[in-house]
Amino acid sequence: MAFDGITIAGITAELDSALSGGRINKIAQPEADELLITIKNNKSQYRLLLSASASLPLIYLTSENKPSPLTAPNFCMLLRKHIGSGRILSVRQPGLERVVEFEIEHLNELGDVCRKRLIVEIMGKHSNIIFCTPEGTILDSIKHVSAHMSSVREVLPGRQYFIPQTQDKLDPLTVTQEEFEQCLQKPLPLAKALYTSLTGFSPVMAEELCFRASLDGGESTASLDGPSKLHLYRMFTLLMDDVREKNFHPNIVYDGAVPREFAVVPLLRWAEQRSVSFESVSRLLEQYYAEKNKVTRIRQKSAELRRVVQTALERNVKKLALQTKQMKDTEKKEKYRIYGELLNTYGYQCEPEAKSMEALNYYTNEMITIPLDPMLTANENAKKYFDRYGKLKRTASALSDLMQETQSDIEHLESISTALDLAQGEDDLAQIREELAEYGYIKRRFLKGGKKPKISSHPLHYVSSDGFDIYVGKNNFQNEEISFKLASGNDWWFHAKGQPGSHVIVKSGGQELPDRTFEEAGRLAGYYSKGRQAPKVEIDYTQKKNLRKPTGGKPGFVVYYTNYSLLIEPDISNIKQIS
Repeated sequence: MAFDGITIAGITAELDSALSGGRINKIAQPEADELLITIKNNKSQYRLLLSASASLPLIYLTSENKPSPLTAPNFCMLLRKHIGSGRILSVRQPGLERVVEFEIEHLNELGDVCRKRLIVEIMGKHSNIIFCTPEGTILDSIKHVSAHMSSVREVLPGRQYFIPQTQDKLDPLTVTQEEFEQCLQKPLPLAKALYTSLTGFSPVMAEELCFRASLDGGESTASLDGPSKLHLYRMFTLLMDDVREKNFHPNIVYDGAVPREFAVVPLLRWAEQRSVSFESVSRLLEQYYAEKNKVTRIRQKSAELRRVVQTALERNVKKLALQTKQMKDTEKKEKYRIYGELLNTYGYQCEPEAKSMEALNYYTNEMITIPLDPMLTANENAKKYFDRYGKLKRTASALSDLMQETQSDIEHLESISTALDLAQGEDDLAQIREELAEYGYIKRRFLKGGKKPKISSHPLHYVSSDGFDIYVGKNNFQNEEISFKLASGNDWWFHAKGQPGSHVIVKSGGQELPDRTFEEAGRLAGYYSKGRQAPKVEIDYTQKKNLRKPTGGKPGFVVYYTNYSLLIEPDISNIKQIS
């Protein structure tokens, strides 16, 4: 989720506690829209990251340093001149705005004590870092906003600073019950009425508040009765009490292994999903965006491969539809064969130049009408029908093989598409790229000297609650490896039924597996499949000795005739991952 006012309240409380009274030791500007300020306080050193990036504005304490340009930008030089050795007096948030203000004390050129305000606005593409006098006169900003760029507010040296749009929304920390209930008069879905009326409230937090009040955020405000409004206000008051008292519980909610949402209050909407708590809002933000960036980076790097796979998949689906239509047309062949046989049997009854002939179909004991070419004899008409029959029979036989081949290609491409969704690193993508090259979808990449690049991608390794090793293939090559090289005869094999996904192998070590291990392996097979978003997934499982590799089969494709099945939720939150 984006930074909302409640998250800003959490990070502001943390920064005020850690940095108030501290002295600025170093100011750097590693990026055009980013500051890294080093502060010493309470015998500790802190690095404060301030980013006004339009795509990812951030503010948190970090342990990582960043290289700075050899020549500092003008804004950085101005900050060094005024507050390079200043002392942070306080860190505060006005109302529940997405704004953090640092009040800084420093000495001017004459040695007199002065104060300045460094204001960080976390407002999406409008984010900015603004340096002001105590009275609010802008000295400079990391982004200049002229009247040509914004009709709402200019952010230029000499202009007066103010927070835009504060008049449009109510402050959640001071709103009265009457004002709160007025928000619910808007003819909107309940959650939208809340986040469009209250400063700093995000859609996620509005939905969370509705859930806590046992209300549906998608329902219209008109459906609320008096008791429901009162209960919603009480839940809102409890939430705001936590914010006022700085009672924060930073946590990330995970959808499997991927971070779904973060907040500084418990997200009860997703109480059933895995949640990780943090002692610090900064650690939460650092981990959340690091993991999100990893997923985003892999998505970006796999975009070309996804395009290749999708194009080939669409082409094969269209080909199969055409082949299916052609196969349907060959169903007439039996009719032509019967016409030919009946003409050979009863053709002597046919009158010259007749356009049709009535005959008894001895297969059904019914009379049928056979169309004739009046320019041909009965025998010639029979030969014509037998020729049509032979041609359609040969077409049907060829189409049957082609349709099977096209269907196999579709299943293969769907498995590659699923593997792209499961890829966790560049080595995984390299294996998928190698598979696409092997089957002619893309050109193979070679290193200098014509050598193939080395790939060091390995299956995922989990350990069940009962101590059994579980291996999960992330693509077809890995599926092939764990099913036919890693697994031995009595190990157990799991796979989502009827859909592309990972092979899952449980190393039994000659022991009988507990029911809990079967369930955990099934959950892994469901999660690492195309059906991972479904509430339940059907899983086939059998021992490795029952698997067979089809002759000429593509990597990762197996057949089996003896198996068990289970229906499982694809939730892997409590399964320990080793690598």
